[in-house]
Order: sequence, then structure tokens, then C-alpha cells
Amino acid sequence: MTLNAELRAFYEARQQQIPAEIREIMRRAGQELADSGQADRALTVGAQAPRFTLPSATGQTLSLDDLLAEGPVVLTFYRGAWCPYCNIALRALQQHHEAITARGARLVAVSPQISDESLSLTEKHQLAFDVLSDVGSDTAKQYGLAFDLPDDLAAVYDKLGFDLQRVNAGHPRTLPLPATYVIDRAGTIRWAFVATDYKVRAEPADILDALDALD
Repeated sequence: MTLNAELRAFYEARQQQIPAEIREIMRRAGQELADSGQADRALTVGAQAPRFTLPSATGQTLSLDDLLAEGPVVLTFYRGAWCPYCNIALRALQQHHEAITARGARLVAVSPQISDESLSLTEKHQLAFDVLSDVGSDTAKQYGLAFDLPDDLAAVYDKLGFDLQRVNAGHPRTLPLPATYVIDRAGTIRWAFVATDYKVRAEPADILDALDALD
């Protein structure tokens, strides 16, 4: 089963557990985000990847320049450990981590959540790659990925107990679009996946193909 088939199956099973009024708020927010043109404003192939320096779940500080000095980088943005779709996607990346590193690339995942949340996620799913904290979403903004939740959806997330005020360190409304970039050693984006729909993610097989296509 592909990653997106797994995500779709999870979504369909989960819908039966969510009240109709909440489903409608989620549907409307998703449509508004799709109609906003946000994905079209995100960086894409050919752009220079904005540099960043961010803390990792294990207490290190990693910069894109340091990562690129070792080889290509697979950079993926996710919403947070509270998002079940993100957890499924990160587990899929972990399953392909060895194949990514075999191609000389470094995989890093970025979310707006605090380092403690990233560490819990890393330990829970036994992630072998670096998970970085972009509190305030400054890096996501540089890549054109950051957006603010509408009031009614933010209220739903509060009701569901996601506690974004805490896990995002006072930035509860701002999240990144799901996105994955393959960046070559020169810092150029060579492959890009950006979606407004949080239920759709980059397929690991496509990431591997993009790495294989690098010069």
C-alpha cells in the first residue's frame, strides 16, 4: 500500500468518529486554504532553499549549510506530533530512511512544535532522522508554507485537546502546509511537493526517484 492510500484509508475510517458539524468546519477550512493560492506561493523547483538554523529534538543545533556540506537534503515539513496524518507520514519516511541515506542524502523533518514534543515523537516512532523545531514558523514562512488556522477550526482543535498554544509555544494558529523538498548540495531545490490538503503527502518512492535524478 502506498503512503497516500494508507492516509486515505485512515481518513475514511476516522470520518465515522467525527461529528458532522466538525467535519463541515474541517471541510470548509480545507477548501478555503486550497482556494487561497497558498500552495502556488510556496517555493518550488529551481529556487534557492532559504538557509536556516534550528534546534533538534536531541538538543543539537543544525543548519542547512552544515547539512548540505555532507550531501543532498530531503527536507519535510509537518504540522506536529498531534496530527495523526503526520505520524503516518513520518513512519513511512522512517521505513525508507536507509534507502535515503544510501543515496548520500540527509533527511530532516521540521514542525512548529517545541523540542520536547519533537523528542517525544522521535522516541515514540523510533525515528533515526533529525526532527527540528521551527517555533513561530519563521522557516516555514521563508519557504512560503506558513498559514493561519481560521477561528472556527482553531476552536475545534482546542476542543479536540491538541493544545497548540503549549506545543507551539504561544503560536497556536500558525502551521505549515505539508511539503517535502529535495535540495542539492548547491542549495537548489530540485524536487518539490506541496499540498494544502493535510491528508496528502509526498510518496517516499517519489523522493527516492528525485534523489536518483540528481547529477
